Amino acid sequence: MSEAHVHFQYDSAAHQEATALDGMWLFLATEVLFFGALFLTWLVSRHFHPQGFAEAARHTELLIGSINTAVLVTSSFVFSCGLGFIERGDARSMIRACFVTALLGLAFITLKGVEWTKDFSDHLVPGPGFAIAGADSGGAQIFFCFYFVATVLHAVHMLVGLGLIAWLVQRARRGAFSAASHAPVEVVGLYWSFVDVVWLVLYPLIYLVGRPG
Repeated sequence: MSEAHVHFQYDSAAHQEATALDGMWLFLATEVLFFGALFLTWLVSRHFHPQGFAEAARHTELLIGSINTAVLVTSSFVFSCGLGFIERGDARSMIRACFVTALLGLAFITLKGVEWTKDFSDHLVPGPGFAIAGADSGGAQIFFCFYFVATVLHAVHMLVGLGLIAWLVQRARRGAFSAASHAPVEVVGLYWSFVDVVWLVLYPLIYLVGRPG
């Protein structure tokens, strides 16, 4: 199993791998700020339109959202198992775990596509012909603006993650990772876990808050 190539700006492989992890943490901090602004916008909007947001939440697909939550949490667990495999030097099992993670990620995207299709057919896209009428139809439209922006952004991050997992598999097949050198696997694992956490925040905001009644 080959060791990581040490680039000229680093003192050692350990220094290079630590820098890669620090860089990912810094990137994720910027992502927290990005999604945090989105969540803050949701909270402020809901404060001014509680009735519209509650009515809109009752039109979301709770079953699909719940299944997708289970799928994504499972995918993170499987990837963490893959990281454990490569930490023990078992690249073959790591590759299998990456394949399962990718399949679960594709299942998530597919279900989300089914949900979006149903939203369009039910006229839940903000604008002319919006299905939810009533005193706070405007608030309901704001909710679905947030819904589409947030879920599309999350799906884009998912697709990036799937691309990174495919890259890991390609490198692993070439013997790039070992028990002593596997920082890229940890970096991708951090990214995938972040995507999972973002969804765990989106899930209650979209499907649960205000739904009863």
